[in-house]
Amino acid sequence: MFEFITWGGAALSLAGLVGLIWCIFRVIKARKAGLSDDDLRAVVQGVLPWNLGSLFLSVIGLMLVILGISFG
Repeated sequence: MFEFITWGGAALSLAGLVGLIWCIFRVIKARKAGLSDDDLRAVVQGVLPWNLGSLFLSVIGLMLVILGISFG
């Protein structure tokens, strides 16, 4: 039972990490495009919810991994 929690948490952490990497590349792409400050700010504000969601997903996944290892 706890093995599934551990692997599920690892999958959630990996999904969160992929989301964080996507956010990084999205902002780097916007910076290289030479946008104005207002346009760049708009891109960063659009990416911010995805960044926070990915971070939350990664933290929840790591918590599940710790829980699965501790009780498993």
